[in-house]
Amino acid sequence: MTKLMLRALAGETLPTPPIWMMRQAGRYLPEYRATRAKAGDFLSLCYNPDLAAEVTLQPIRRYGFDAAILFADILLLPQALGADLWFVTGEGPRLSTISGPEDMRGLKGKDDIHEHLAPVYETVRILSRELPSETTLIGFAGAPWTVATYMIAGRSTPDQRPAHALREGDPRCFDVLMDLLTESTIEYLSMQIEAGAEVVKLFDSWAGSLKGAAFAKYALEPAKRIISALKERHPGIPIIAFPREAGEGYVGFAKATGADCLAIDNSVSATWAAEHLQGDSCIQGNLASRHMVTGGQDLIDETRAIVEALKNGPHIFNLGHGITPDADPENVQLMIDTVRGV
Repeated sequence: MTKLMLRALAGETLPTPPIWMMRQAGRYLPEYRATRAKAGDFLSLCYNPDLAAEVTLQPIRRYGFDAAILFADILLLPQALGADLWFVTGEGPRLSTISGPEDMRGLKGKDDIHEHLAPVYETVRILSRELPSETTLIGFAGAPWTVATYMIAGRSTPDQRPAHALREGDPRCFDVLMDLLTESTIEYLSMQIEAGAEVVKLFDSWAGSLKGAAFAKYALEPAKRIISALKERHPGIPIIAFPREAGEGYVGFAKATGADCLAIDNSVSATWAAEHLQGDSCIQGNLASRHMVTGGQDLIDETRAIVEALKNGPHIFNLGHGITPDADPENVQLMIDTVRGV
């Protein structure tokens, strides 16, 4: 029988939605922390196929999620393009910065990324062999706008101001960077699919800071290009788009880009999504990740409300954002049991 996740992505309305969780392999799990300590640091874990596959498998063994998402990071692609990348403990990623055309000259082309990313593809191959037969394997990449914000600022920023400044101050340079990232993302995801990914997801974590015409040009259009190219190369591959905090920009996004599924954050309600979005595609989401910390009856009630709101169309249950390191693993089990009516 076809995997539940793939059935939902094909547009089937199921009595119980498949479930997985963004960042399900992560610091909230003691087994993850032990494996990361063994690897030495975060990037060493990402580039060690055996250990990256192990942490991907850990939440599947513990919880029996319907899908596993490749353990990697969206910033491996800019590193493959030639950016310097390192992680500061307790603060997150740091990159060399792109501030103008002179910085672009040091970057590689889209066809020169694969040697650097070969360990990621090997992780996918290991997982395609080792995952349970009922579990769907998801590959992923960051969307061009979100990756560009990190490459321009050199780190995460609260309002993506450096990227907006370059976009407005030197649009030619910015467009060259966006084009490089769009084409490189196509190559990266295509290789993940060839290695065994059954679904791919495009994370546009900072899409919400783009408004109006800028959202259409830098969030919607790159997603459309990537999805169109992947579907031309790999007919039938399901693709999930996540333009986080897009608000009204979610409306029509799946239809315009060709995405099979639209992931939504918890700034919009499941009821609203059922009315305005679910007619176009499968919907993924959208429990607030804070419930994984606080648990209790509120978690149960909100989980049931989301399942109820989206029950009349294709739905994949997930959080509205990634699970946080302070989450309680027992609350994850409570969420799963509630979705599945255990």
